[in-house]
This record gives sequence, structure tokens and C-alpha cells, in this order.
Amino acid sequence: MKILVMGAGKMGSFFIDLLSFEHEVAVYERDAQRMRFTYNCQRFTQLDEVRTFNPELVINAVTVKYTISAFQEILPYLGKECIVSDIASVKTGLKAFYEQCGRPYVSTHPMFGPTFANLNQLSEENAIIINEGDYMGRIFFKDVYQRLGLNIYEYTFQEHDETVAYSLSIPFVSTFVFAAVMKHQDAPGTTFKRHMRIARGVLSEDDYLLQEILFNPYTHDQVAQIRTELKELLEIIDTKDAAGMKTYLTKIRRNLKKDLS
Repeated sequence: MKILVMGAGKMGSFFIDLLSFEHEVAVYERDAQRMRFTYNCQRFTQLDEVRTFNPELVINAVTVKYTISAFQEILPYLGKECIVSDIASVKTGLKAFYEQCGRPYVSTHPMFGPTFANLNQLSEENAIIINEGDYMGRIFFKDVYQRLGLNIYEYTFQEHDETVAYSLSIPFVSTFVFAAVMKHQDAPGTTFKRHMRIARGVLSEDDYLLQEILFNPYTHDQVAQIRTELKELLEIIDTKDAAGMKTYLTKIRRNLKKDLS
């Protein structure tokens, strides 16, 4: 298959490396400097080169802020049968865009990302495939993700956004609060250092990505739960309620056990 990857960032480069030995792969990237570490693929900086290449599948891996605008830029240079796809972690506006773009499409979300995951060992990581897209496109990505050993889930666009609101907004907000109240430690403990590594990783993400995850319409209720739990915990601390603390710790340990089962 002839595959065009849009964007030579971390995830774009990952897909280039992953697919280039079994498919004819090209990358379109306006900034030629970003393509200097790509290999085994054709490198395009001009849209006319995309037209000549005539891809059968496009994987849009640009920064989430520009996902839709990048599609709008490249659509006139694609054949009508070309499948367009995205790997965005934020799907805001994509369903409506796909429904009017006049092309077969597939939308997926590899939920590991390059920040924390070991890209050579992904068996404990997950991927979501939106089940509202083109059948053959979904089969293609399902095969790719299965070969990576990922756990695959098929959701609607709405179910995806609900899942992201839970799985990303809660740890992100918790990390923000930690970073907001932390102060320098000359001799930090192990737990503090682990939280620091997580905070640095999260805050190295693109600002727009963080914003859009938190502006997800399903995020508010998830973050409100944090406020509720903090209020309960603070009351236990203020009253030095040992029995209440034991009950609270039992509850959260039960939650952890349930999540791991």
C-alpha cells in the first residue's frame, strides 16, 4: 500500500519506521529539518509531490491543533478513493469533518504516546479504533496494532471522548495540582521523584493538546470528582479521624484492586 504520513514528529516518525518495511511510505512535512532523521521513505515538502505520489492511505500525525486544517490543506491533492485517517488523542470536530469531506476515513488513538511508553514493548498499552469509519481502514489499523501487541478497543467518537476525559483528564489535573503546590526539595523521597518525572513528562506535551483534553465536554464531571474526594480527605485530616482514614484507605485500595483485576 502507498501510505503518506503527515508530520515528522514523534508519532509520525514512529509510524514511518513501523510501516516503511512493508509498504511504500512517504512523509509530508513543511519543515525539512524535521525529516532529517527519517529513513526508508520518500520526503515531501511540496503538495504537488503528494499528488504525484497518489497515496492510498493518509495518516495525519501533525500536532492536534492543526489536525483538521492539515486535512483541509491536503485533500485537493488526494484521489477520491484515498482513505484519510488521524491518530489524534483529541477528536473534537473530527466526526463532523469526516462526514462532509467526501473521503473514506478511519480514526484511531494509540494511547501510549512517546512520552512514557517503551515503544519496543507495548503489550501493556492500549489503542482505540473508532468504529464509525471505513471498514477496510479499520481492518488495516487493527492488524497494525495487533502486531504491536496492543490491547484494542472499538468505540464511537462519543465513547472515545468519554474515555479520554476519564483516563487523561484525571491524571493530568492531578499532575497540575502537584506541580502547582510543589517546592524544591534538597533530599526528595522516591515517591516525590516519581511524581516529578510524571509532571515533567506531562508538561512537556503541547499546550494545545493539554487544553483540548481538559476542554473536552466530559472533563468537568471527572475533575469535579477530584474536588469532592479532596474535600472528604481534608475533613478527615482536619478532624484527625483515624477510623475515617482507615475507611477511606480501604475504599481507594478496593478501587485499585478492581482496576487491576
